[in-house]
Amino acid sequence: MKSTINKTIIDHNVRGTFIVFEIGPTHTGIDSAIKLIDIAKGNGADAVKFQYLDASRLMADKNIKFSYSYLEIDKSGVEKYIPFEEPLFEILKRRELKKDEWKKIRNHCKEIKMPFISTAMFNDEVDYLLEELEADSIKLASADINNLPFIKYCAKKCSEHNANFQMDTGNADLWEIERAVIAAEEMNCENIIIHHCPTGYPARLESINLNTIKTLKHLFPDYAIAFSDHTTGRDMDIAAIALGVDLIEKTITLDRTIKSCEHSFSLNPGQALAFTKAIKDLDIALGSTRRVIPQPEKLKRKTGRRSPYALFSLKEGEIITEEKFEYRRPEAGISVIDFASFVGKKLVKDIDKNQPLKVDYV
Repeated sequence: MKSTINKTIIDHNVRGTFIVFEIGPTHTGIDSAIKLIDIAKGNGADAVKFQYLDASRLMADKNIKFSYSYLEIDKSGVEKYIPFEEPLFEILKRRELKKDEWKKIRNHCKEIKMPFISTAMFNDEVDYLLEELEADSIKLASADINNLPFIKYCAKKCSEHNANFQMDTGNADLWEIERAVIAAEEMNCENIIIHHCPTGYPARLESINLNTIKTLKHLFPDYAIAFSDHTTGRDMDIAAIALGVDLIEKTITLDRTIKSCEHSFSLNPGQALAFTKAIKDLDIALGSTRRVIPQPEKLKRKTGRRSPYALFSLKEGEIITEEKFEYRRPEAGISVIDFASFVGKKLVKDIDKNQPLKVDYV
């Protein structure tokens, strides 16, 4: 596994699941962005992610409509998702920050030792993120999976700056993902993370296709595989980890009922800690594929296993036979499976009735 972020190996089997809280689409300005970074840090996240963009530059057609659902919660606590449509330009415009605000965000991340990840849309934005902000990782938006010139530029720059390069895959075909990875590798970029990212805001169950994770792990064994979650709650994240992902990306918000894209399925501050705890608990529970038995469990299992116990008192020099012993709990002497190698040998000391046969008795 070659994938690392800020020198941390992104490999579930090495250090557990790497948790990224996405803030880019859910902050409402610099103050909320800083607050969400602190929430991420305080609730066990390993990194935060933003989206560096200029909506006016990116969107040639500012009237393209984008559909999503926002959340309403009535007085009794019942949640209702309301379909909504607005120009994509307006959604992206709300995510913009000024350069002095970006520096403030990056400096805050450095102060609290929180790795900083960001998407970029143009070459000069990649340069700014890596050279000025010293981003730990650049992420490719899923819509750019076929933008090979941009992929190569990102890969080249990440390689030069010892930064990680992540790829969202969205609606991409497998051959498109393979083509994108090959393009990055051609630029000598080997520090890559590949995301399985279901579409939809929130994602529909039919579009999640968690089994694709197994396919990506098979196709790209040298790189970390991640899951960018667009569903409510943590069920899909738990399932993804069980399928072997190395990184989970989840959006967080100060208020899930904000009428904008991605808030409805994000974690609010009260859910963030339970989310990270559930993932860390699962990491522990999944354990190792080698079936390593912890020492306390080894000691405990002796209580249920058996040893041969003398049915009556035996004297030094007597021959050990099966008829003179009975298997009982606990395993306080030799094991049942070893007893056969002791049958026919002489005792070198007396054994009292109901005592287990031990190695030094023979």
